[in-house]
Amino acid sequence: MVRSRKLCRALAGVLIGSTFLMGADMTAEAKTVGKSYLEEVNGGVATVLASTAVVYTGESVFKAETEEVEEEEGLLDKDSSEIVMSNVKGAVNVRSEASENSEKIGKLYKDCGGTIIERKDGWTRIRTGNLEGWVKDEFLYFGEEARAIAMAVGRTIATVNTETLRVRKEPDGEAEVYGLLPKGEVVDVVGDKEEEWICIDYEGRDAYVSAEFVDLDFQIDTGETMEEINARAKKVQEEQAKRNVNYGEYTTDADTTLLLAALIYCEAGGESYEGQVAVGAVVMNRVRSSAYPDTIHDVIYASGQFTPAMNGKVDARYASGKISDSCKQAAEEALAGVSNVGDCTHFRRNDGRNGIVIGNHVFY
Repeated sequence: MVRSRKLCRALAGVLIGSTFLMGADMTAEAKTVGKSYLEEVNGGVATVLASTAVVYTGESVFKAETEEVEEEEGLLDKDSSEIVMSNVKGAVNVRSEASENSEKIGKLYKDCGGTIIERKDGWTRIRTGNLEGWVKDEFLYFGEEARAIAMAVGRTIATVNTETLRVRKEPDGEAEVYGLLPKGEVVDVVGDKEEEWICIDYEGRDAYVSAEFVDLDFQIDTGETMEEINARAKKVQEEQAKRNVNYGEYTTDADTTLLLAALIYCEAGGESYEGQVAVGAVVMNRVRSSAYPDTIHDVIYASGQFTPAMNGKVDARYASGKISDSCKQAAEEALAGVSNVGDCTHFRRNDGRNGIVIGNHVFY
């Protein structure tokens, strides 16, 4: 599992034509994918960043100073004297003027960056995403230190450049296929290159795609304007208002209740109780949906759906009876009709996809 994205990545925007909303926190392994790897795959950091969006937040995509795509520069293509990164544990206010008494027009979060427009009297005017304003120098990193931080906290993504791309279990053209990715799909790179293969995150699993059929990009988060912050907060409130529902009790036997509890344990045994209830709710939402089988057993064992059911872990957990009380209780709540994720029928490792984030999962 990976950690939930920080606030500035919580509602990531549409990224370079993708049909998929991204913004995942990278694994420790992924953060080791540094400049040498990018150079090997795509001709160096400058090449990777030169003609694409570099950083994003909310529904904005960070563009460099010119609006013409063919002349855009990536953040790390710039001289280090032009780059800034936040030096805060949470967030710092961005103001309209170089004064603490001026209007607050946005926020710059931890691990977010931008470029310098001008500096004066201990303040720096920066451009970050759709936000342009002043930040006190004490809350910023500059120069090579800023560049080093940008490289450390950024993330590498891969965008599919062919009509349909096979996702394989191993870096081998004969390996088992997990699934297919459409053109324009964006996924996180989570491991080092294996000859002609790229290791990606595919529905919470490490998988491999041919390097020939993806374009690599390096991304850094940016700040948000107050308008973006307020719009995001309103959206969260609306989602919270509709996510807690009760669909009515589903009557079943003790064995089926235990089976549901076993699945919850395998999928979310280490999550909070709220996260466990959410997994149970997804199963029950599928049972109620005409698009899925109408029994709990058939939903759980449907082909290609729940990995622990396919690999035998659910059966083993059910047979052992070693299931935590919280997972049993979560199963009972889900059967009673409780859903804290509305009518969501899917969940996966939290990778920034739009949805309801609970612990290490995003529900959608």
